[in-house]
This record gives sequence, structure tokens and C-alpha cells, in this order.
Amino acid sequence: MNTTVTIKAGTAPAQRSAVTEAPWVRRALIALALAFLAAFLLLPLVSVFTEALRNGLGTYVEALTDPDALAAIRLTLIAAAIAVPANLVFGVAAAWAIAKFEFRGKTFLTTLIDLPFSVSPVVAGLIYVLMFGASGWARPLIDSVDLQIVFAVPGIVLATIFVTFPFVARELIPLMQEQGTDSEQVALSLGASGWQTFRHVTLPNVRWGLLYGVLLCNARAMGEFGAVSVVSGHIRGETNTMPLHVEILYNEYNFAAAFAVASLLALLALLTLALKSFLEARHGADLARSHGH
Repeated sequence: MNTTVTIKAGTAPAQRSAVTEAPWVRRALIALALAFLAAFLLLPLVSVFTEALRNGLGTYVEALTDPDALAAIRLTLIAAAIAVPANLVFGVAAAWAIAKFEFRGKTFLTTLIDLPFSVSPVVAGLIYVLMFGASGWARPLIDSVDLQIVFAVPGIVLATIFVTFPFVARELIPLMQEQGTDSEQVALSLGASGWQTFRHVTLPNVRWGLLYGVLLCNARAMGEFGAVSVVSGHIRGETNTMPLHVEILYNEYNFAAAFAVASLLALLALLTLALKSFLEARHGADLARSHGH
């Protein structure tokens, strides 16, 4: 039996108008979004570079090549170089365990991963001071091995690791959960070992999410202020990272040098944003190709 469905000509415009905003509404929303971006993102960014170069390129270069600035840059890179690989290993292991296996304490582990998002970085730094400071409960242990943690590089590294360790895991967990375990089970049934399955099946499927998580982790590690400020002791030329060095220069009214170092952090942020956009575009293209196959 054939059924003919008749749609009145006048209903289509009415339906379209119910789900489509008027042109002036779209233009107003776009203008509002652009005005917000200009006021709160672009204008401060332009101001940083303008103030950094206000006294000329020579002053700018001199501020960045100052021994204290170089020490701050070096310490920032060291902290990131240790924290990012540590969080990479932890994030991959935690995401693999949570997404691919069922075990007791899984919910608790997931909650612990989110802990740095809910705890203030200043509180995290204070916890390390209470643990490893002069009257901390772990002080006898670190004294026995002659190790200085608080007001030294190890404390800065520990604080950086704490505030950044959710980023890789949180990027990988939903991605691995969405992919399921079918591919791994096929690989195992064909005789692959667990390590071979991870290297050749699991890891390639999450490579773009992994790179994205590492990128965010590195950006946060270089820009962290609160936790590092508490445990560093603000020892100039020794325990100051780039954000702490900017604060000291600004408090000393050395605005040109402060904005010069801040502009370097801004450049790192812009580079992170560019790489983030590239990875998002590339990851989206890979997903489209995989769905097409």
C-alpha cells in the first residue's frame, strides 16, 4: 500500500524560523564574542608586548639575558622537563588501567586524578611545606639522606608534578573508553603479547590525544605560580621560576624587565595555542578518515 505524505508549502518557513535565529541575533552574538575576546584576551596580550618593547629592543634583550632571568628560564625548563615525562608515564598507565580494566578502587583512583583540579595550588604547596619543611613529619627522613626539598629544586618539581598530573590522564581516559577493548582483544587472540598490543594497537589509537595532553601539561608546568611560590622560598637566581621572577621584577618597579619575561611566557602560550589548534585539526581529520573506513 502506497502512502502519500503531503507537506504544506507554508510549514517549512515556519519550522525553519523556529530553529534558526534572526540574522541580527547572530551578528549581535558574534560581535559580543569578539568584543569579549578583544577586551579580555587580545588587549592584555598586546599590552604585554607593547610594554616589553617600550624602551627598545636592546633593553628587551638585556632583560632576558640577565643572569637571574636566565636562571629562572633554566629552572622553569628543568621543572617542565621532569614533570611532563613523569605525568606522561602516569597518565598513560592510569588511563589504560581505568579504561581497559575493571578492578577494585577504580572510582577512587579516578577521584584522586581529579584532586589537583579541586585543591588550590597554594594549598598544595603548603602541604609540601608541612611535610618536608623544618618541622615537617618527613623531615627526619630527608635529613637522613641529606636532601633539601622545600626551598630547593626538588620541591618545585614536586609541586609542578602535583598540579599538572591530571592533564594527560584526563585527555586519554574518555578517548580510550570510547574506543573500547575490541581491538586489543583481537590482537591478543592473534597471539600478541600485552606489551605488543599496547605499542601497536592502544598507543597509535590515542596518539593525538596523548600529544594534546602533553601539550597542556607542559603549558601548565611552565606557567604554574601558586604551588611553586609557596615551596620555592623566592631565592633569586636559584629557586625562582619565570612567573616568580616576573612578580619580583614588577614589585621592584622594573616594569620593562618584568614585561620582557612575561612576553616570553606569552610567546610560549601562543605557541601552545598554535600547536593545540594543529592537533585538534589533525585529530579531527584522523577521526573523519577512520569513520569513513
